[in-house]
Amino acid sequence: MTGYYPEGRLITTAENIAAMQSMSSLTDAYHEGRILEGRAVVCDSAHNLIVDLGIMKGIIPREEGAIGIREGTVRDIAVISRVNRPVCFVITDFTKNEAGKTVAVLSRRLAQERCMHEYIETLIPGDIIDAKITHLDSFGAFADIGCGIVSLLPIDSISVSRIDHPRERFSVGMEIKAIVKSFDGGRISLTHKELLGTWEENVRRFEIGETVAGIIRSVEEYGAFVELAPNLAGLAEMKDNIRAGQQASVYIKNIIPSRMKIKLIIIDTFDYQYQPNTPEYFYHGDHIDRFRYSPPSSDKIIETDFSPVQSCEPVLLGI
Repeated sequence: MTGYYPEGRLITTAENIAAMQSMSSLTDAYHEGRILEGRAVVCDSAHNLIVDLGIMKGIIPREEGAIGIREGTVRDIAVISRVNRPVCFVITDFTKNEAGKTVAVLSRRLAQERCMHEYIETLIPGDIIDAKITHLDSFGAFADIGCGIVSLLPIDSISVSRIDHPRERFSVGMEIKAIVKSFDGGRISLTHKELLGTWEENVRRFEIGETVAGIIRSVEEYGAFVELAPNLAGLAEMKDNIRAGQQASVYIKNIIPSRMKIKLIIIDTFDYQYQPNTPEYFYHGDHIDRFRYSPPSSDKIIETDFSPVQSCEPVLLGI
């Protein structure tokens, strides 16, 4: 990691706080070209961001609010949505406002360009990076992968167990790990499920004869699929009056590794508004070449190959 993180990580660091202590320390940061963070407090009618720097206010002119604003490839919502949130920037000048007070002129765009060239463009498929959820949509989660630069994590790459909406796994502001999956049309696509463990790693936590908690994910004619963990589900015998989304207490009847099967019996179900927790990861390195989900004894092979492919310049998503 080269020191570029999702927005919000720097704002409480000792170095960032020290830079806001005096005009002298801000001037030093200006001459050194340091990337700092402050909280955006206002977006004015011209879509300029006003940032609280402690001893003074800073202004990010609209066209300096994000890569692509100037060119029209990114919508202004990328700037407006930063109000009351941390923003990264470099100081480009100091000036006086109408009241004669010193104001720092800031650029978030320059901070993003540096992050893009020095960090994001060096990534390859299989790299594991820090990310922060910024927005949830029906088809996936958007995540800040550095200095407010956003990439998509498609819904089918979030976990092995299928979900109806990313909010079942993530909440806005949640810090996660993600894997660079591919470069598609200049945009980085992320994946997440490979960090949540193999079938064997997950099933090791359960034993035949236990009654455990689960979530009913789908109800079919032949039974109900019950999620025991984000990367593990079993098939339960049919029971009347059950539906997808319910919490369930299930009895583990059998575990069959060669078929990747877990046979369950539903004991009880109830409605519950599920609140996602920060994911628990089984893999903690910074790169993965290949992930095999299925156990060696299984005839069915489920795996992800992160063989490097020629990358192209990533593009900031316009959200």
